[in-house]
Formats: sequence, C-alpha cells, structure tokens
Amino acid sequence: MASIQELRSILTNCKTIAVVGISEQWHRPSYFVGKYLLEHGYRMIPVNPRYKEVLGQTCYPDLESVPTPIDMVDVFRRSEELMPIAKQTLVIGAKVLWQQLTVCNHEAHDYVRERGLTSVMDRCVKIEHARLFGGLNWMGVNTGMLSAKRPRQLPY
Repeated sequence: MASIQELRSILTNCKTIAVVGISEQWHRPSYFVGKYLLEHGYRMIPVNPRYKEVLGQTCYPDLESVPTPIDMVDVFRRSEELMPIAKQTLVIGAKVLWQQLTVCNHEAHDYVRERGLTSVMDRCVKIEHARLFGGLNWMGVNTGMLSAKRPRQLPY
C-alpha cells in the first residue's frame, strides 16, 4: 500500500496522466476524475476506443497510440483487464500504474513493480489529490446547494 509521502510524490511529479477507460458521460466517475485533473493543472489524456474526444481532449484508442510521453496511467477498467494495460504502461515508459477504486489486479501490480514502476491499487486519484492538497470542496462539499444555515423566515 502506498504511503502518504508516496502518493504526494506521485501527484506532485506526474503531470501528464492517461485515463484509460474514461467515459464521455458526465455522471460516470471516470469523467469526473478527468475533469478534476484538467481543472487542477494536469494534462489529462483520455484513452478509450469508443470516442474521438472527451472533455475537449483528443481521445486515443490505446496507450501506444498516444503521441506524447505519459507520466501516469490511471485505469478505470475491470480488474481482469489490467495485464495488457500494465504491459502497455511499460512499453510507453510511464512511471506509475494507478488502479482506481475497486480495481485490484495483484498480478499487474507485481508485474510493473518488478520492472521498476510505481503501482497504486484501489484508490481514487481525485480523492487522494483532494485529501492531500486541500481540494475536498471542489464539486461536492462547497457547492452552495446545501447549507447548515436556517432559511430566513419571510413575513406573512
């Protein structure tokens, strides 16, 4: 399990993040994470063969099609689909393989770690960034839609 210092280092040093399995549907967690990354200064590269573009960014069918260096691969795919992605992560020279919440493939985790990469499993990039860098108010807590203040009584 990654320590707080390791997570902070990853999120500080990885500036270009490929989001594998991103959806163009606004209500999907992968879309929300991609939007969060863009809003917080990261270069987010969507990877999904279904789409040409997500969040205004060119979408690529797979990691090897991305023409720019990638620091981290953030995966929103089923655990059993991770090994090919782990192998592509090595081929493209990324430094980190990040498996999102509920994504836990120990074989892929061990595979990349044995080859010198950092691996994170069963954690959300957005949640960890918000927790470590103070973004918990972004879209969720400080929206102004919910309040502990009592409504003003209107005179009748």
